[in-house]
Amino acid sequence: MEHKYDEDCIFCKIIKGEIPSYTVYEDDDVKAFLDISQGTPGHTLVIPKTHVPDIFAYDSELAATVFSKIPKIANALKASNPAIIGMNIVNNNGKVAYQSVFHSHFHLVPRYSDHDDFKMIFKDNSAQYDEEQLTKLTNQIKAQF
Repeated sequence: MEHKYDEDCIFCKIIKGEIPSYTVYEDDDVKAFLDISQGTPGHTLVIPKTHVPDIFAYDSELAATVFSKIPKIANALKASNPAIIGMNIVNNNGKVAYQSVFHSHFHLVPRYSDHDDFKMIFKDNSAQYDEEQLTKLTNQIKAQF
């Protein structure tokens, strides 16, 4: 994979060693390091070592390379602490989706209980959709492949 960098990107600066990080895993293609916010203990970011702003900029090769490393890193994270009983893996794309650093990254957020400091809410809107609306949505998406 060819590495491209954005000189103004904080994650590119971390990749190049210009900003220190608490690196837990690194190879030629990805870097995984502790998120400075530590939403829960061990909260780790996984980033490609080339600048891509979000998931929409991935090609299949980059996706295969980056995504294939996530289970390895997640398993090491889980094995590091027997108190970890679950994990959220989150990828935000675009400001409206809470992306704050525009270098694609995946959050691995260890879960210790249902009372730790991490929450995601998926509202059930199923009552607002009938079969016709769901079929229309399905067909709109399918038409893009």
